[in-house]
Amino acid sequence: MSIFHASRSSGVFAAAQRFGKSFMLPIAVLPAAGLLLGIGGALSNPNSIKAYPVLDIAWLQHVFTIMAAAGNIVFANLAILFAVGIAVGLARSDKGTAGLAAVLAFLVMNSTINALLKITGTLAKDSLASVGQGMSLGVQTLETGVFGGVVVGIMTYYLHKRFHKAELPQFLGFFGGSRFVPIVCSFAAIFLGCIMFVVWPHFQKIIFGLGGIVDSTGYIGTLIYGFVLRMLGPFGLHHIFYLPFWTTALGGTAVINGQLVEGTQRIFFAQLGDPATQHYYIGISRFMSGRFITMMFGLIGACLAMYQTAKPEKKKVVGGLLLSAGLTSFMTGITEPIEFSFLFVAPQLYVLHAFFDGCAFMIAHILEITVGQTFSGGCIDLILFGILQGNAKTNWLYIPMVGVPWFFLYYLSFKYLILKFDFKTLGREDDDAESEESEEAVQVTSRAAQVIEGLGGRANIEELDCCATRLRVTVKDPEKVRERLLKASGSRGVLRSGKGVQVIYGPQVSVIKNEVEELMHLDL
Repeated sequence: MSIFHASRSSGVFAAAQRFGKSFMLPIAVLPAAGLLLGIGGALSNPNSIKAYPVLDIAWLQHVFTIMAAAGNIVFANLAILFAVGIAVGLARSDKGTAGLAAVLAFLVMNSTINALLKITGTLAKDSLASVGQGMSLGVQTLETGVFGGVVVGIMTYYLHKRFHKAELPQFLGFFGGSRFVPIVCSFAAIFLGCIMFVVWPHFQKIIFGLGGIVDSTGYIGTLIYGFVLRMLGPFGLHHIFYLPFWTTALGGTAVINGQLVEGTQRIFFAQLGDPATQHYYIGISRFMSGRFITMMFGLIGACLAMYQTAKPEKKKVVGGLLLSAGLTSFMTGITEPIEFSFLFVAPQLYVLHAFFDGCAFMIAHILEITVGQTFSGGCIDLILFGILQGNAKTNWLYIPMVGVPWFFLYYLSFKYLILKFDFKTLGREDDDAESEESEEAVQVTSRAAQVIEGLGGRANIEELDCCATRLRVTVKDPEKVRERLLKASGSRGVLRSGKGVQVIYGPQVSVIKNEVEELMHLDL
């Protein structure tokens, strides 16, 4: 398996990698919140009760109402979650201080905007939605949404990096170091609030315009969106690409229950609890629903193709790996275990996969499939946000109707190309290379020790973190990284660019990270 060397400069790649990783902290809470809101909102909806009278039990409805409220509060406060998550995710040390500073900065920024709205006489008294204002943590302010939270998080990170070791004169020494960070962030947030008050209304118009451009591109634009989204996956930068569509006005706007809601995902969850909703927002079909076709059906066909083309003596081992990876993709929508099994040995297959995925998004748009999701497009989300919502609202029946042919499309094309070009997918590796790797792996026993050794030893590791499926590491000397040891530890692939290294393991990566940290006695 060869290592993929990104063409970008190492500095840009490392910075983008860390920025993309920082999104995973707030994103990680969304599946749980989505489950609460999805189950609670769906089963407490008057239409659901009418369709299923067995749900009409007082105490049961109280439970569902509480679940919906618990889930809804998370989506209603995404901005501050992203502010804290990005600040904590980017900070290399003293992360608690960074998180506290982000909360204070977010509050001060919005309070400053509120004060300026009062001073200028533009504070809305009635319809907040019509003028782009809303409530944030009890403060009436401009609807900056997740974007505002991201800006606060980035600002906090830079100030934290600059001042968390600052030494003040002796008579002010108590306020130095970590204690100075929340102070300087609060003062900076006043100026940020003033800037946002002036700039944001114009920026909001630009976003609305961009949303119009995306809409005007029609089905081809949807295909391009899906293709680009999938191609960014290997770099771990796909979160940066899709989140603006999911959480800002770039993904559309809608007025629901008298409130302006921005972003495809936020609109979906607002409609989820609205009994008046007849059919979910069309933007869901553009930026979300296509995932179900690929993750639940297409990639399963790719797994079968790789299994059938594996060498006979290796099918038993390969079958277990692919069954686990396929089940993960089908149930949860986490696709990296499958994708990284062929990305490095056959990048042509990955480009084809990205094109097919773009086509799946386009077909979902054409058929107006509006099944929303929390994190990814697996069976769990399909049941909650498609089947339980009813076909009239979601057109979910089209997913298996398109999915079955999609399974055969992946299966036939992957099998043909693997055999035609002799791609070394799982179970087709050369025996000599395997024995060489096994010989090297024998020197290291435990998984954590193997990972550390593969990364060049303890002294070579500068920073260690992880996202949903990959270990993200900054090393001192990239030449010391040994891919064979990392592969022997269970890695499905390695990405390197300069000092930035990503080691793909799958959903169990957080356990591996903890094992490595414990062995290294790191306090990251």
